[in-house]
Amino acid sequence: MSEIDLSYEVLVSPAIALALPDLLPDGGARTWAPVSTTLIYGQREAILVDPPLTAAQARAVADRVEAVGRRLTYVFATHAHGDHWFTAASVAERFPGARVVATAATIEQMHRAAQARAGFWDKILPGQIPATPVTAVPTEDLGNRLVLERHELSIIEVGHSDTDDTSVLHAPALDLVVAGDVVYDGVHQYLVESRDGGREAWRRAIDVVEALGAGRIVAGHKNAEHDDDAGRQIRQTRRYLADTDELLESEPTPEGFYHAMIRRHPDHLNRSSLWGSAQALYAGRN
Repeated sequence: MSEIDLSYEVLVSPAIALALPDLLPDGGARTWAPVSTTLIYGQREAILVDPPLTAAQARAVADRVEAVGRRLTYVFATHAHGDHWFTAASVAERFPGARVVATAATIEQMHRAAQARAGFWDKILPGQIPATPVTAVPTEDLGNRLVLERHELSIIEVGHSDTDDTSVLHAPALDLVVAGDVVYDGVHQYLVESRDGGREAWRRAIDVVEALGAGRIVAGHKNAEHDDDAGRQIRQTRRYLADTDELLESEPTPEGFYHAMIRRHPDHLNRSSLWGSAQALYAGRN
């Protein structure tokens, strides 16, 4: 896709199997969701947003960046979930001069995520994730904007989405917002951190993205067969949150919530995310 002298590509790393012994309530295997990485490029330079999770995924993304043939200047992470930045340093190493950047608040969360890696990520994906040093520098030092040739791309902090301290990248020349996990597209949403007002905060983050008025959105987790229509994705993400609120009131068990959400969203990918969310949302209930 292109407009003027900028183009972008969405590189979707497909779902991968997890080293978890339990199955889903309908018998399916546990998987990690497909992850979106966005490459924005001009005539000479490029910016990469949200590098993927595993070493194999990172190699595939870096190979594509190399094939496009532009000089990679920045690797930007919208938030600190490991599937959107763990391979940032390894990708940047392939492109001399590329800088890893994120907001100061996201960088603080990255340090926490790196410390938690051994207790979570290395258990579900043993041997698949490269070293994860936090090499990002604050985007505040750049005026919260990335310059790609003659175009300015704005970094906008939106607060809590499916985790704390989320930001998005607005590329007006492309009528595009790279939304990280503020918006989902055809993939079950990660609700583990949505309790205690988290879903209301998430709705406010969606409002900020919608107010930018972009016609295109890249969701952090998307069905690769879908287009990037902004309105459709925003409506879908809001509906999923509304359904969550409703079904938490009517379904007494995590299994009931899981099956009811599937009935409402039968084509969504990665039911493993839904089951993990259901277990977290019902934890502690009598």
